[in-house]
Amino acid sequence: MTLLVISPDYASHYGPLAVMARAAQQAGRRVVIATGHSLRPRVKVEGFEWRELNLAASSNSGVVTRNASIDRFLAATRQGPLDTIRYQAMQRQVDLLWNPEQVVGSVTALYKDLEPEEVLVDHVSFGSTLAMYAIGEDFMTLVPGHPSQLPVGKERYGIPAEWPACMRPDNEQLNEVERLADTVTAAFTDRWNSALAMVAPERPPVEDAFRVHGRRVLYNSVSRYHSALRSAELSLDHRFVGPLVREETLPENMDAWRDKKDNRPQIYVALGTFLSHRIDVLARVAEALRKVGARAAMAIGSMPKHDLGTVPDDWVVSRELPQVAMLRYADLAIHHGGNNSVQECLGTGVRQLVLPFSTDQFANATDLERVGVATVLSPNEMSATELSEAIIAQLDTVKPGPEPGMTQAGVNEALFE
Repeated sequence: MTLLVISPDYASHYGPLAVMARAAQQAGRRVVIATGHSLRPRVKVEGFEWRELNLAASSNSGVVTRNASIDRFLAATRQGPLDTIRYQAMQRQVDLLWNPEQVVGSVTALYKDLEPEEVLVDHVSFGSTLAMYAIGEDFMTLVPGHPSQLPVGKERYGIPAEWPACMRPDNEQLNEVERLADTVTAAFTDRWNSALAMVAPERPPVEDAFRVHGRRVLYNSVSRYHSALRSAELSLDHRFVGPLVREETLPENMDAWRDKKDNRPQIYVALGTFLSHRIDVLARVAEALRKVGARAAMAIGSMPKHDLGTVPDDWVVSRELPQVAMLRYADLAIHHGGNNSVQECLGTGVRQLVLPFSTDQFANATDLERVGVATVLSPNEMSATELSEAIIAQLDTVKPGPEPGMTQAGVNEALFE
């Protein structure tokens, strides 16, 4: 039996899909990963078949250098959550459905060639969803981020239904952003349906392209952190399969991170691929960690290390770090609330302090805050002193145990039964 996995050429999206693919491969299934050239080496190293599939004009292998687009996004994050959501809503009109007719043609040819028994599609890869819908064959959807990335009920794509206590927006401003989201959703759906009419005129148009999904929806999340009110509105055929956490070992040159030699807390810091460019926030985090007297590991992307201020000799500061492996030996993680980071913290059993900036990070932070497993601070408004106090308070809480991931048998049941 063949499983075809369609992944955007982005490391953060490929990661959870690859965990699902690994379980299928270990069960004896043939696994083919269709994605772009940026991820080809990683796909090959991990032992999967790779097929070329271009789904966007850009790619992201894990670290990116600043450009005009990133600078505009960063400027929006400095203004606050609603400015960021407004900026990202406008970008969706051009970013999320790249060359749809070409993508549909490529996916159709790939499907006919492989004749897979199952197809797993990343929900945020809307061109792939369009292609599978146009073909008219069954597929499954993995929601890589917070479950609200696939809206239900009165939700709007890209706008949190709930907010962390420290950053609840003004209702009038929120209503304005919601109206913008409705306009963008309508325009995006019109474009989706226009492409559909070109490639598969016999297929019916959809009401909301952001809500289209396969016959089964898989969530890279743990059900007990999910809002009970929201759960009542989910698709009938859905599974919570998270945390989807990759296997990763600590390199030998980082043995000092494994072998604690004193009682100083070990704190891991990462703000994700794009938000690592918020060096002002990372510098404040570094200042707070010095106040606490912690041993730190900080992933800073392409930002210059000297902007952090004085870096103690026993800190680990690098462009990239083996996040999962390092979390296993951390007392606390400070991160942006991206779903991969949230699930990896849950899967490794580490305390969390969340600094949300954009997209589904607000919803992830709200879930963690609601069940009392994380502290949430506004990254733009916190001071180094407030952050150091929050760090000390979190370190005084009981360290959580690792959240068990789905077994291999469970993953295969979700994929093939």
